[in-house]
Amino acid sequence: MGMTLLLGGCGSTGSSDVTLRLVAADYGDSAANSSKKYWDSLVKAYEAKHSGVKVEVSVYSWNDVDAKVKEMVAAGHAPDLAQIGAYADYAAAGKLYPASDLLSIRTQADFLSQLSDAGQWNHTQYGIPFAASTRVLFYNKTLFAKAGITPPTTWDQLAADAKVLKDKGVKYPVALPLGPEEAQAETMQWMLSGAGADTGGSGYTDDVGTYTIDSAQNVDTFTWLKDDLVGKGLTGPVAPGRLNRADAFAAFADGQVGMLNGHPTLIQQAEKKGVQFGTVPMPGRTGTARASMGVTDWMMAFKQNGHADRIGDFLNFVYSEKNVLDFSRDYGLLPVTGSASTAMSDSDAASDKALHPFLDQLPTSELYPVGKTSWAAVAAAVKQNIGQAVAPGGSPSAVLTRLQATATAADSSAS
Repeated sequence: MGMTLLLGGCGSTGSSDVTLRLVAADYGDSAANSSKKYWDSLVKAYEAKHSGVKVEVSVYSWNDVDAKVKEMVAAGHAPDLAQIGAYADYAAAGKLYPASDLLSIRTQADFLSQLSDAGQWNHTQYGIPFAASTRVLFYNKTLFAKAGITPPTTWDQLAADAKVLKDKGVKYPVALPLGPEEAQAETMQWMLSGAGADTGGSGYTDDVGTYTIDSAQNVDTFTWLKDDLVGKGLTGPVAPGRLNRADAFAAFADGQVGMLNGHPTLIQQAEKKGVQFGTVPMPGRTGTARASMGVTDWMMAFKQNGHADRIGDFLNFVYSEKNVLDFSRDYGLLPVTGSASTAMSDSDAASDKALHPFLDQLPTSELYPVGKTSWAAVAAAVKQNIGQAVAPGGSPSAVLTRLQATATAADSSAS
């Protein structure tokens, strides 16, 4: 899930005229629904009420936006605002305004608390949540009905369902995308589902932020995946380490997948192909997983060009209930504010009701450790290596131990 706003330099044609430059990620999947349309409409409404401020928005694909902002900052031309995937490196380098220097008390208090907390570096919030999503288990209702099975609530039931689906000829009984595109997400969801309510654990780190990738729970989780799913031929013809999330989603939309972890954008993708699907909370080792994985994309404001007051006024407008809801509804994502979340939860509109299962997971969701400047390096290592943990002859313990060593070294270097 991602998007970037680029608000770069400040041009002035008079003492009160300011141009804010925003770089934003594109959440659309075609020119017809590009995020550029959302920002053009929002900026037009804002500028109509603020004659002294112009906002120039540049929208880039998620493949390019983070790198584009990095290039701009390195060249000494930071945007005023960027909405991208990570903020911690810029915060640690002293390049960002704290959120409290920008936002009204009302706006800052409206953010969902766990998202605001995730936006903190060194106990100060620099990352401003922009869009969120959670994961649930999607299942193909048609394939389940033909197989005479019901959605699972435990790992044992999931494996049993997958076995029946395999016997019925389903190509991917349960898709396990551990390929390099987004393996860090699939990995974290399984880590969370393997951590019981009585044993704690929160994915990649413990409660105080120390990496625990090679914990006994995580080793047990990947051993189960290797032995009980992959080893029994229940994950399809493509090795998990080579199966990317986009390909798994496309296969689900083509009716070839029985079950997989998915985020809200899969709804529209499946509906376009006419797939009858349902969603349930992610199964856990002995019952429903205690937490779902959450993902948040971030807005941040760079100090280089000044204009904190103008930037803050614009952001207060961006985060109004109406604008947050409009964006969330346009792109099938979850609101990051309490007011917009309540409005969506109370809505009976079909499009909003489709997001309710994901919204229900948000309050207890666990996010990536994005406040750690080491996270980018750790995520890259997970993407490249985690598939080996479930490969034939692979060792979950050895792979997770290597990843833990990488994380510990990256953390030490970052500090």
